Order: sequence, then structure tokens, then C-alpha cells
Amino acid sequence: MAIIQFPQGFIWGTATAAYQIEGAVREGGRGPSIWDTFCRIPGKVKNGDNGDTACDSYHRYPEDIGLMKKLGIGACRFSIAWPRVIPDGDGEINPQGLKFYRDFVDGLLAAGIEPFCTLYHWDLPQALQDKGGWASRSTVDAFVRYAETVFKAFDGKIKYWITLNEPWCVSFLSNYLGVHAPGNRDLQLAADIAHNLLVAHGKTVRRFRELGVEGSIGIAPNVTWIEPYSTAPEDIAAADRERAWYVEWFMDPIFKGSYPEFMADWFRGKGATPKIEPGDMECVSEKIDFLGINYYTGNIVRHAPGGGLFDSEIVDAGHERTDIGWPVYPEGFNRVLQFIADRYGPVPIYITENGACYNDGPENGRVRDETRIEYLRKHLIQLNRAIASGVDVRGYFVWSLLDNFEWAEGYAMRFGLTHVDYRTLARTPKDSFYWYGSVAQNNRFEV
Repeated sequence: MAIIQFPQGFIWGTATAAYQIEGAVREGGRGPSIWDTFCRIPGKVKNGDNGDTACDSYHRYPEDIGLMKKLGIGACRFSIAWPRVIPDGDGEINPQGLKFYRDFVDGLLAAGIEPFCTLYHWDLPQALQDKGGWASRSTVDAFVRYAETVFKAFDGKIKYWITLNEPWCVSFLSNYLGVHAPGNRDLQLAADIAHNLLVAHGKTVRRFRELGVEGSIGIAPNVTWIEPYSTAPEDIAAADRERAWYVEWFMDPIFKGSYPEFMADWFRGKGATPKIEPGDMECVSEKIDFLGINYYTGNIVRHAPGGGLFDSEIVDAGHERTDIGWPVYPEGFNRVLQFIADRYGPVPIYITENGACYNDGPENGRVRDETRIEYLRKHLIQLNRAIASGVDVRGYFVWSLLDNFEWAEGYAMRFGLTHVDYRTLARTPKDSFYWYGSVAQNNRFEV
């Protein structure tokens, strides 16, 4: 048997997000978010589910920290809910909100777990959405003020900061495809929001430097790997466009100070050009300390005139699929990491999300989720290959510690290492919990 060994000091962790696990949406002075509103629109979320209770981690976080300690991980990636800290997004600070996160962070540190904090994981205060949301530059300014509030409150306790989670989802999935809150379907709007998110990121990094906050800061885009169906130039070009929508469109501005020209031309042909103000690109390209990468899946794509936004179509090549329907494509994990390293140079990378949806439930008190273990094993092998090839990956966070509210899928899809009974909120570690815990504690596994 072969040993898959990770570098000394490699960080193992789990990832969660505030709206997906906290619940208590009307407690502790929290204001409403766009997801509270979106969940109330009939047909937007499966089964009419919402995050009102979720996993009730607002009250049960000591139990969840206990699970992390049992798991043996060294780090926890979590997000702070903007409307819990500043209920209207841009007004008075809510001391109860800050206290909740202070208690949580203190609990992590007492357990020997390093906090990785995401400032924005999709729960925009509804009051700001009512004023234009991310399409408005005033929201960008409000975000920087919110970030500054959190930086000052946790300086010295939180050493790793992530500005934004998955800006592609916040912009294109939510405002062009309309799948997530606020549910718009406008390409120009989505392009403007994508740009404003990058400006918000850059301004926040700049403010982080100005304040002299201890620690490091980065961003966590979601990526995918798109393989061309053939070596035909039109297939390669179609795959390039699909991949660049996730990767280059968000990373080129950060690392190169400009949008990829071939994509800017393509969007222009579709009538969508982001509104770039003087000084924007210099701000967006403010140097970051690390890059977070969220990877779940990939696809094979070929040219198809009139096929969607990019004249392309997905070809089902018979890959195994998770219960949410996403192809299992571990080879793409290695390839996209090598692509990023080749294109942008030796930036430190943390895998801020990787995981799989399998809806196995308890049988006689045990959750036998071998399919999740196989998914994780295959992806960790590919991650190890990338590291062996010189990609500077320093840590891995599995999505997720708990089954939780899965956005538009409601509670129908389960990604957790821990099963949550949504009636009783009882937590039951799955077989994958124990497998991943062994990997984290030993920094290696056998294949």
C-alpha cells in the first residue's frame, strides 16, 4: 500500500458559513439578510426551507467546537454574519453580535483550533439590498467599514482573514442565473456586481494593511476545471471561456490588474461591460497573502453555437455523480491548481472548501457514508499530486463540519461529516468524520 504524506505543518480543518448553521435569525439584535427575504419567496428554496433554525449553532456552538476537537483538526473556517454585527449594514454596531463571535473565537482558541474568518459568505443585510445591494458603490464602502469593525474587534485573535466567499456565486449565480439571493437575471447587473465585489475586496485588503492588523488576508473564489471535448480549436475556445468565467475573470484582476481580454471582448459582445472607475484596478490588485480555493467538480465541454452564454455545451462522459448531481472529477482538482500556479505564480493556497453531497442517514446509530470517504480520498490524492508538482498548498478545509441549510436546496442535500437530525438537532458523526479525523491527526493516509 502507498502512503499519501502531506507536508509538515500542513493545516487540516473544516468549513462552515453563518447563515447555513447559526439559526437564531431574530435573536441577539441580528437584522434581516437577503437570504431571510429570498427564502420567503415561493419556489426559490426547495420545500420552502429557510435558515431560521438551521443547526442552531448560535446556541450549540460549544457542542460543535467539541466535535472539532474530537475530530482533531487544527483550524476552523467560519463566517461572520454582517447583519448580526451591523443589523442595517451601515449603521450602529450591535455589541451582542460581536460578543457572540468573540465567545465563539475564544472557544476555538481554548480548544487549540486556529480560526480562519470569512467576512462575507452571502448574507448581505437586506437594508443594503433595498438601496441597490452590491450594484451600488455605497455597499462597497459599507462593507469596508464593517470589515474594519471586525478587524479591530478581533485583532490578535484571528490571524487568517478571507474577504469574500465565491464572488462568482454572489454575482453571476445570484444576479444572472437567478438561482441564489436576490434572484436577479441580468448579465450587465451581474458583471457590475462582480466588479464591485472585487473593488470591495481590494479596498478591504488596503484597509487591513493601513490598520496594521496582525495576520494575513486573502479571498476564496470557487473554481472548476473544464476539459475541452476534443483538440478542435473551437472546443478548446469554448472550454477556455467556461473555465475563465470562474477562474481568470476573478483572479486576473487580483494578480494581473486587468480582466482577461478574450473574456472582456466576449461579454462586450453580449452587451455586458463592467463599470470600471479610475483607480479601481490598482485597488483590486492590492497584494494578498494567500488564495483560498473552493473546488467541488468539473466538466467536459464542447463548442455548441447558440448554447448558453458561451456557445458551449456540457458533454456527459459518464462520471460518477454526487447526490446533488455534480460530476465527481478529482483529476480536475490537480489540473486547476496547477493551472492557477502556472498563471499567477507561487501564491500560497489554502483549499477553503472541498467536499461532497451524499444523503446517507443513520442506521442503528451509525452513518456509513463510504461514498463520501471515497470522494475525499480521491481528491486528497489529487491535491497531494499538485503539492508534489510544486503548488504551494498549505492547508485543506473540508466542506462541511455539519449537514446544514444548503441554500436553494434547503435541507435536502447533506455535505457534512456530521449528520444533523433537523427535528431534534442531534449531531451524529458519520464514518467520514472518523476517516477524516485520522487523516488530520496523522497528516497522511494509505491507499
